[in-house]
Amino acid sequence: MATDSVAQLAKSLAKTTVDAGELSYKGLGLKLDDAQSVEEMVTEIQAFQGLKALRLEGNTIGVKAAQAIAKALETKSELKSCFWSDMFTGRLRAEIPPALNSLGDALMMAGARLTVLDLSDNAFGPDGVKGIEKLLKSTTCHTLQELRLNNCGMGIGGAKVLATSLIECHKNSSADGSPLRLKVFIAGRNRLENDGATALAQAFQLMGSLEEIHVPQNGINHPGVTALATAIQHNPGLRVLNLNDNTFTEKGATAMAQALKHSRCIQVINFGDCLVRSVGAKALAETISEGLPILRELNLSFGEITEEAALAVGQAVRDKDQLEKLDLNGNCIGEDGCNTLREIMEGNNMGDLLGSLSDDEGDPEDDEDEDEDEEDDDDEDEEEVDDEEVEEEEEEEEEEEEENTMSTPSVTRPPDVSSFLSFPSPDKLLRLGATRALIIEQQVDVSDAAKTAEAFLKISSVYKEENNEVKNAVLESIDALLKKAFATPSFQGYTFVSSLLVLLGLLKSEDKVKPMLLVPGHLQALEHIVQQDYFPKENVAVLEAFMSRNSQALESCGNTKNHLQSTLLRVRSDI
Repeated sequence: MATDSVAQLAKSLAKTTVDAGELSYKGLGLKLDDAQSVEEMVTEIQAFQGLKALRLEGNTIGVKAAQAIAKALETKSELKSCFWSDMFTGRLRAEIPPALNSLGDALMMAGARLTVLDLSDNAFGPDGVKGIEKLLKSTTCHTLQELRLNNCGMGIGGAKVLATSLIECHKNSSADGSPLRLKVFIAGRNRLENDGATALAQAFQLMGSLEEIHVPQNGINHPGVTALATAIQHNPGLRVLNLNDNTFTEKGATAMAQALKHSRCIQVINFGDCLVRSVGAKALAETISEGLPILRELNLSFGEITEEAALAVGQAVRDKDQLEKLDLNGNCIGEDGCNTLREIMEGNNMGDLLGSLSDDEGDPEDDEDEDEDEEDDDDEDEEEVDDEEVEEEEEEEEEEEEENTMSTPSVTRPPDVSSFLSFPSPDKLLRLGATRALIIEQQVDVSDAAKTAEAFLKISSVYKEENNEVKNAVLESIDALLKKAFATPSFQGYTFVSSLLVLLGLLKSEDKVKPMLLVPGHLQALEHIVQQDYFPKENVAVLEAFMSRNSQALESCGNTKNHLQSTLLRVRSDI
């Protein structure tokens, strides 16, 4: 005689779905406590020929009920997919391991070869992992491709048991000639922490077959992130990497950026709420600009990223023609920085790919930083006075040397590039002679984009539109310098442009670089180089965005700024 539970089951079974080898009891909300309560389910499973997928999620199954279901599975050798998430709600934790053991033993007895095992949203803790330990080590899991354990509360202990099981499975399957090739691993919200992540990283590195890794919200800090980064280098087919809501800081972000340089298949990167910070964001920007050709989504939201680093990221994605979304919301970019970022993205025809910036936290300024800035400014003022004194002394020495040269014609003063770059003047540039371009090119380290930018600005500061000799000397020198720089493989074009903007006081830098005095010659030289073949046209949008800002320094240059803006607009429209 059917009990109330059996009657409930019979009614629910009328809603059971059967589709191409799949039997589904998904979301029926059944409370199955004992063998009697699952009689009709067991009958249906036994009668199902060619069962390949069984869905039990969204019900609650006790030990006796699990044992009865397991008995029905002992002959289902074709079963490949077990969707068993959220099926222990309201159960004591002690009930879960024996229930899982029974189901696992049945699969092994049947000789099933699983490809999907989903036990997500079962809060079984470390003991629950022990309940599937034997199954994971068995031949039933040698063919496993997807392992989903999201929100199971595994903890460090469970993660270590899981890692050991996967490593043994790989070892045994390799000995059989068909190594475990797990493709999808999902274990968000499991309190893995550093030790758990490090243990799993060893398994990931050994398998080398992963295409998706999802371990968000696990309390992983930079040691664990670094271990995962090492594993990623050994998984060249990785497409999706989700570490949302862990804590990278600079060390972890830099290690991850370095690891991703080896990847050609990455499509989705989710490092949102990971505190990658500006150093990490710049490292990632460099990796993105150099590779990741099929990147579709990049999430670096809520990471304490400031303007300069955010703009580096925006510029780095410019040639990613498969990009669908860039999320930089919740950082410290500031209103001007957000506007510039939008302009850069729009300039690269990617304006609609930039996510909302509504939660931006503004410039990261506090009283302590302001005090440090004031101290730095005081130090720099003292250095500036010293520089002026040195310059006066140097000029006096040069005048004495000129007098000596006039009185003794046989003595010629050798060209001195360092003197010119330390204290630029038109006369010093001309005195370098006809080979000045070659001499400057040889003495500036063009592998360093920041030093190249500084040298460019020093040379262009002496530009004189009305003096053809000086004008030509400047243009000849900067052309030679930049041709060599942009032809150098290691030269970072965006770093060069951002360094220019920092040195001109148009972009804030975390390194507290003291800006130079912006003069018309700087803008006239910029107008010249953006029209040259050696200058990367993708950087034009960045310059245009900054030249449109309201800046007292720019306004002081009058029509020179307007001429530069017009040229930038024309060059970009020609791209």
